Amino acid sequence: MKKLFLSLALAFTAFLSSPASAQVSLNINIGSQPLWGPTGYDHVDYYYLPDIESYYYVPTRQFIYLNNGGWVFSSALPARYNSYNLYNGYKVVINSPKPYLNFKTQKVKYAKYKGNRGQAVISRSTNPKYFVIKGHPKHGTKVNKGQVTVRKQHVQGGGSKGNGGSKGNAKGKGNGKH
Repeated sequence: MKKLFLSLALAFTAFLSSPASAQVSLNINIGSQPLWGPTGYDHVDYYYLPDIESYYYVPTRQFIYLNNGGWVFSSALPARYNSYNLYNGYKVVINSPKPYLNFKTQKVKYAKYKGNRGQAVISRSTNPKYFVIKGHPKHGTKVNKGQVTVRKQHVQGGGSKGNGGSKGNAKGKGNGKH
């Protein structure tokens, strides 16, 4: 009996003294977020746009909106939203799969954000973590140990029109181009 107790105590001590290991999973998609996205999020799956009751799926860069009772997935918003400004409209971050399947609940839950224009967006952020996003005013800025230096970039065509080379209208009017 004494040997059994001693064996159990020894096994328990060995178990407690073994190095602990933990697995940490970190998923960051800052570089995939659109310039009109809100600041403060390292990972975003969907934005819900309460002003137009639509969604934006970040991984595929698609808008999701209702049309004739069905959900449409498109790289651009429909013409009926041409006057909507993505940079000024409020975006609710949703990190759950297929949130549009809960649209009726979310429509009520997030209605309080309709017309809210006070949300900071990535394109206006001075946080260096957003400089990796193509089209950001400071894209191409290298950050080293608290110092910010700008890399010189070659501009084809003799100059820049200031729109970051995007094909969109640079006004966030819902054309889905970055």
